[in-house]
Amino acid sequence: MSAKHKLPSPASLFRPLIRKLHGYVPGEQPKVRGLIKLNTNENPAPPSPKVLRAIQKATDDRLRLYPDPTAQPLREALADFHDCKPANIIVGNGSDELLALATRCFVEPKQPDDNSNRQIAGQTIQYFTPSYSLYPILANIHGARINEVKLPRDFSLPDNDALKASNWNFNAALTYVTTPNAPSGRGYRTRDLAKLCEAQKGVLILDEAYVDFARENALRLAKRYPHVLISRTFSKAYSLCFQRVGYFIGHPALIAALDRIRDSYNTNGLGQAAALATLSDLGYYQKQFARILELRSKTTEELAALGFDVLPSQTNFIFAKPSGITAAEWFEKLRERKILTRWFDKPGIRGRLRITIGTEKEMARFLSATRAILRGTR
Repeated sequence: MSAKHKLPSPASLFRPLIRKLHGYVPGEQPKVRGLIKLNTNENPAPPSPKVLRAIQKATDDRLRLYPDPTAQPLREALADFHDCKPANIIVGNGSDELLALATRCFVEPKQPDDNSNRQIAGQTIQYFTPSYSLYPILANIHGARINEVKLPRDFSLPDNDALKASNWNFNAALTYVTTPNAPSGRGYRTRDLAKLCEAQKGVLILDEAYVDFARENALRLAKRYPHVLISRTFSKAYSLCFQRVGYFIGHPALIAALDRIRDSYNTNGLGQAAALATLSDLGYYQKQFARILELRSKTTEELAALGFDVLPSQTNFIFAKPSGITAAEWFEKLRERKILTRWFDKPGIRGRLRITIGTEKEMARFLSATRAILRGTR
């Protein structure tokens, strides 16, 4: 082929920011049998029998048809559950899809020549760190300005005076707050979140992926403030990770704006059927939540007795700093014993492991392995 007709290299076709982008890295997925999976915060219990029956019932001739494009029956059921209207709810392919839609809906891509405070704010996505590591990736994909604000060492929510003294931008176009916080598990009081809602001028998303394990939720703030969205998921608490169903609750105007850029059939039919059945059997899940909270408390006490520092958690995981070994060593030695946990090699949190609360048998093996690891290092 002549130089005149030389085809471009594939890499030259990427957007420049994509060349530099590092994608989201999920927790390790087991590739060998016998691994205990305590690294991705899944509910160890199966879905309700009602959910399994609903999925089986839906695997019929309907598979050749498109699903309900707006998930209307599910939105109606969610509206009843949350005492709002279907117009207050949008359903997505997991809450991650909706977080991504929010970046495109509410934030202008960065323009180097736009340097006024108002223009900068309109191009800014901000969030606390550490928190959900997908946030910066979504911001970078969109080409937005990023404003990261470091949490205190105890991962508590800074008050507005502390935020004013930091680099916090109360006019940022979009702000994510993970509540309860991940990876720390720290819970935030609704009254403190309300003060932030009062001060924040742009869209504020309260990401409540783990709220079913917390002492309180902030749902009423989405009903009170027109710029606040609540993000929820069926993955963490309701054993539907495989189906990928999440939703936002908020003012109808915000929901309608997101709906304009939503994919036509963004939520699969089996996922809709499973989520709908979940809402019809909440008693089953309440029992699972109680079991997880009991095991969370027991595991925390056992690790504390070994000299470990375990942060108070309002989630289905704990964030623990070991004694006598590094977190990286603990992580690797557990891995050698076929127990997967999550270690983040990042400033401020690399000294801890995040451990999902599994079954009673799994947590007993985890604690037994941890004691054996300590005996081998002393």
